[in-house]
Amino acid sequence: MKVDADAVLAGDRIAVARAITLVESSRPDHRAAAVRLLSTLLPHTGQAYRVGVTGVPGAGKSTFVDALGGRLVATGHRVAVLAVDPSSSRSQGSILGDRTRMGQLAAHPAAFVRPSPSAGTLGGVARATREAMVVVEAAGYDAVLVETVGVGQSEAAVAAMVDSVLLLTVAGTGDELQGVKRGVLEHADVVAVTKADGPNEAPARRAARELRGALRLSGRDAVPVLACSAHEGTGVEEVWAALRRDHDGRAGNGELAERRRRQRLDWVWSLVRARVLDELHAHPSVPDVERRVAAGTLLPSRAADLIVDAFLGR
Repeated sequence: MKVDADAVLAGDRIAVARAITLVESSRPDHRAAAVRLLSTLLPHTGQAYRVGVTGVPGAGKSTFVDALGGRLVATGHRVAVLAVDPSSSRSQGSILGDRTRMGQLAAHPAAFVRPSPSAGTLGGVARATREAMVVVEAAGYDAVLVETVGVGQSEAAVAAMVDSVLLLTVAGTGDELQGVKRGVLEHADVVAVTKADGPNEAPARRAARELRGALRLSGRDAVPVLACSAHEGTGVEEVWAALRRDHDGRAGNGELAERRRRQRLDWVWSLVRARVLDELHAHPSVPDVERRVAAGTLLPSRAADLIVDAFLGR
């Protein structure tokens, strides 16, 4: 697959889409081509604001991103949305329905919406999300929104690749903090209670107060907690303003530069882990060991030792 780096740098949407397809590919020849492409694009990145958007099921992540992105393009921003859809554990297939839920934003000439399958990758992001971010930043998108699969302890993965993490939650579940675990709150830089409209407005504002209390108990009382409605368009600009204050504060005290430095190192080791795991799976000793484990004649812990020892030639 051939991708014109100059076309990507010029912001050609077709070239951007082809570039992301290339970096997502697992074919060895595509991987080599992707490395060459990313090496060319990398010097043209680093100026975009990267936001991870995560949330409990039913919080309306895609609806919120559509509303926020619409406001950003209306004020002159170029917005890229990298939305990760859950894949079937059986077929690895994915519906990739985010473009339909972000219809207005996806059609805007200043926006680029790309759904990608998680394909079994943990942490709510796709394997090549970091590489896709390089592509869209090089293409001139100054606001990059990474919408994750869901919420959970593994959401630390998205925090390792963005400048700010926005946690979306919703009231009216019977337990206002249901599904929002301590580990998630520790990574959230801004929290928004969505669907704060109509009869749900009062419960949403009550949930926001309870979340502020939870953050205060965990020593993170400086984290803004807001109520908003993507449907009515209320509170969305306030959420973006809170995200910008978080970004500008980190940029001003040097924390943003340090965070990005750590993220680049984390990127290296995540790739190392993925490559080593691929090599382990491909080792000729694996099929026999797997058969013995499946038959119940070999302890899994011993099987792990055998595979690693065989891989290392011990």
